[in-house]
Amino acid sequence: MPVSTIRSSVFFPASAIIASLVLVGVVFPSGAEWAFGAVQAFVIETFGWFYLLSVGILLFAALYFALSRFGDLRLGPDDAEPDYPYLSWLAMLFAAGMGIGLMFYAVAEPILHYSVPPDEAPHTFAAAREAMSITFFHWGIHAWSVYAIVGLSLAYFAYRYNLPLTVRSGFYPFLRERIHGRFGDAVDVFAICGTVFGIATSLGLGVLQINAGLNYLLGVPQTVWIQVAIIAGVMAAATLSVVSGLDTGIRRLSEGNLILATVLLLFVLVMGPTEFLLRAFVQNTGTYINDIVHRTFTLYAYEPKSWIGDWTLFYWAWWVSWSPFVGMFIARISRGRTVREFICGVLFVPSTFTFLWMTVFGNTAISLDMNVAHGALSRVVGENLPIALFQFLEYLPLSGITSALGVLLVGVFFVTSADSGSMVVDTLASGGNDDTPVWQRIYWCAVQGLTASLLLLAGGLVALQTMTLISALPFAVVLLLLALGLLKGMRADMARADEHLQAQPAVPAVFGHIGNWQARLGAILHEPTKREVSAFIEATVRPVLGEVCEELLRRGLSAQVGTTEEGQAWLNVDAEGTRNFLYAVEPVSRPAMAFSAGEVSRPKERRSRIWAARTVFSDGSRGYDVMDLPRADLLADVLAQFERYQILTRSQSTQLYVNAPDPDVLPGTS
Repeated sequence: MPVSTIRSSVFFPASAIIASLVLVGVVFPSGAEWAFGAVQAFVIETFGWFYLLSVGILLFAALYFALSRFGDLRLGPDDAEPDYPYLSWLAMLFAAGMGIGLMFYAVAEPILHYSVPPDEAPHTFAAAREAMSITFFHWGIHAWSVYAIVGLSLAYFAYRYNLPLTVRSGFYPFLRERIHGRFGDAVDVFAICGTVFGIATSLGLGVLQINAGLNYLLGVPQTVWIQVAIIAGVMAAATLSVVSGLDTGIRRLSEGNLILATVLLLFVLVMGPTEFLLRAFVQNTGTYINDIVHRTFTLYAYEPKSWIGDWTLFYWAWWVSWSPFVGMFIARISRGRTVREFICGVLFVPSTFTFLWMTVFGNTAISLDMNVAHGALSRVVGENLPIALFQFLEYLPLSGITSALGVLLVGVFFVTSADSGSMVVDTLASGGNDDTPVWQRIYWCAVQGLTASLLLLAGGLVALQTMTLISALPFAVVLLLLALGLLKGMRADMARADEHLQAQPAVPAVFGHIGNWQARLGAILHEPTKREVSAFIEATVRPVLGEVCEELLRRGLSAQVGTTEEGQAWLNVDAEGTRNFLYAVEPVSRPAMAFSAGEVSRPKERRSRIWAARTVFSDGSRGYDVMDLPRADLLADVLAQFERYQILTRSQSTQLYVNAPDPDVLPGTS
């Protein structure tokens, strides 16, 4: 492993900006709380409309990509297979929806909206309905559309265009090779700052809740220094997870936490008003769908309320700041999925689980407050927000056990957020390199813990919210540009796909050298073996590509020809400012048609295979079979593809073609 992989033009500016913003509160502690409040009010008043409009645009963009013909594009080459089975992929998306926020706000938010609603009379049935509608809105598909745009941009340009898995890659349609320069560095710096402050906010919420739980269970005082000590302890555990590695660290913790969270969810569902909760889940979902357009654009412009800044705008900024973190996770697990599968899975799988979670905890809390608690739960939550979950569990059986379980859940979420957050930030600070030394991830893990600690000391929850609002503002602009870049890239790929529909070798030319129709029928019915395909590539394809390469070199172009271990023969022509020309032929197989149940039930590797010699192009578009193509026709096809490439690349103002950033790895040969 390398001693260091940091990109100094990203690492040091990001570290300096984070340190500068945090030190303001440390150096001027007496005025920090006032300053944070004033800055938060300024950002909300001046840019609140921009946050709300931006998230609405991102939701529309995500739905448009899924419902349009762009939804057929694949995150990878056109024939790429998903890295994970469908159910496993859905399960991982389900896991992505879990976090400290759900533990902190599952009881607190519905109860607060019920006791202090923005529009309805407090402590009424109307207030209860509005409380759940608002909670669903804050935790629904708007949040996941922000994550989806970042994840889609990362996955699309990384897997289809072989670019680094960093935010800057989404700007290739505008900047081309300049993404590796100062503007690309600035984009990654914004992403790092937003992610660090977003995670610091989550860690701050987590430590407040852990402290409240320990106070409830063991009488531990709720003081800021206790909270700093908790952060230090949990960050030490996160550092151990970093050192142990991704598989043994994050994976096992995450899997264990999912099981514990599901147990707690089922416990509250069974012990609470089960039938009412199931009915409420259906009605809450219907109300959410009915109100979604209205709430998307509601800013209380005619009757200004501070409520919108304290809740909706803070949430939108929080989701924006978290988007590189969650976006990179879902991008890593989604290679081979179509854009439509990706958007639908990301928008609806985690949201559905979140809706169920919020219904079970939120509606149960409101029901308890209306009946057995007689308003006591609302009063306690209003006075001490972090204790909401534990005060709620006191009204259910086994409250000591479930409260301890709650503290454990928040603690493990704390560790996994810090661990995986440091991995994402380290990848961004290393130019997309995920093979980084351990000390770098430990550094970012420490930065996150130190940031959360200092902000808690400087101004508590207000300081955390303010830094999230500030850091997310420039990145909201980045997100809108990422959506536009995706549109440009997808349009270019669809245009390229349309060109390839016309690129099939002409059937008369293919069989013009075979002879009579009986020979043609024989060729149609013949099923080549792998050996025959490999022999054709070696005896016909490789010499043809070699001849073309020699002629290109003679004419002053930079061209290479070669073969891979898998038997692919390729011709590459270098280009500047555009994607290289690649014409390759590789042996591929598919299962033969099955005509019996026994054949269908066989494992894939034991079924009969049909082999073909299929073309591969630099844009990852689907090729076609050229098996048994005569030498003259194969040569004509190579020249026809090169001619199309020349015509299309001359109109780069409307088309996008991307160079592979690593010249040693050719698209289609890795």
